[in-house]
Amino acid sequence: MNQQVLLDWFDENKRDLPWRKSTPWGVMVSEFMLQQTPVNRVLPMWEQWMERWPSPLELSRAKKSEVITAWGRLGYPRRALRLYEAAGIIARDFHNEVPGDVEQLRSLPGVGEYTAAAIAAFAFEQPTLVLDVNIRRLFARVIDGVEHPTSSPSNIERTIRAKLIPEDGAKWAAATMEFGALICTSKSPSCELCPIKRRCAWRKSGYPKSELVRKSQGWHGTDRQCRGTIVQALRESEKLSAAKLKTMWSDDSQIEEALKTLIADGLIETTGKSYRLAN
Repeated sequence: MNQQVLLDWFDENKRDLPWRKSTPWGVMVSEFMLQQTPVNRVLPMWEQWMERWPSPLELSRAKKSEVITAWGRLGYPRRALRLYEAAGIIARDFHNEVPGDVEQLRSLPGVGEYTAAAIAAFAFEQPTLVLDVNIRRLFARVIDGVEHPTSSPSNIERTIRAKLIPEDGAKWAAATMEFGALICTSKSPSCELCPIKRRCAWRKSGYPKSELVRKSQGWHGTDRQCRGTIVQALRESEKLSAAKLKTMWSDDSQIEEALKTLIADGLIETTGKSYRLAN
């Protein structure tokens, strides 16, 4: 693979995403929001959050209920609480500055292997190994000759991909991620626009089909939808009784279980007679 070709492509074609010109905190917020959520849904929410809470300290001073409400319909509101908890630690233990060390990042709530590597790469221009689905798909096609990667990276894959990072690898993660998002897409890739198509093993082998491992999850009638219905209702009302919440869903037992898990996750709380967003 000719790494410089991809880096040059990135310089000419990268999207003007606001967090790319932001602070490390802005990058961190974007990474939490972008987990399983498309860019177009994140953009307006990120702008609102950064205007309201431009540093970890400001977010740490908010109420949980304010944070959950501001998260809106981004989905997986536990991400909002983990970001809130991480903000408090950063404000207290890191002088209100997002740490650049990967191990320190991984010590924060909600920051796993991928998120720590991404923050280090995008906020601090470190040549870390970032393997999101776009990057993994690009490498799987160009190098391995398969349409889609496995469901999760193996240690062998990590070792091989790490060797691809150029010596000056500050932009490598951003370039390969952008290329996978815009050109080497999951469906209908723009192969005619690909500057490395002559080196692509998948193309050379005739674009063989493989099963798409990452299948979209259903939504209608799921526990996730039930939980989301409850949280949204409590965003719009200060408090609601269990009886009122049950009128919003067809399965009483599913509502009861959702209420239990939402309390366990710290998203809502109860007085025994009614429920509200956690404060």
